[in-house]
Amino acid sequence: MSNKITHSGTVKSIMDGCIKVQIVQTSACAACKVASHCNAAESKIKIVDVFTTDTASYQVGQEVTVWTSKDVANRALLLGFGAPFLLLVCVLMIALKLTSDEGLAALVALASLVPYYLALWAMKNRIQQQIAFNIEK
Repeated sequence: MSNKITHSGTVKSIMDGCIKVQIVQTSACAACKVASHCNAAESKIKIVDVFTTDTASYQVGQEVTVWTSKDVANRALLLGFGAPFLLLVCVLMIALKLTSDEGLAALVALASLVPYYLALWAMKNRIQQQIAFNIEK
């Protein structure tokens, strides 16, 4: 079993060591023969940034394959969804114990996400180096 997640895409722009690649993210049932008659089938257009020093090898409009490892994808999911969920639940439980007011506890729990996402934004350059896509040659 491969440890890579790959997507086919099209180079949309190239500048300053960053290649923007447009990929079409499809649901598992989008390839089904009756997908056009079903509301469950969907696809989304995403733009991913690929940082490389070899930008001269690529041209706008070129078809490429971008990839990342499953470990990187899991790390991204943990930072984007797992850690905030755990923070939210933990702060909610602590606030409920301290105040016994469900409304206030819910507001405090939601407010606890603001510093978390601000910290993620402040560390975006460091995170960007750890969570990155590559272009397959």
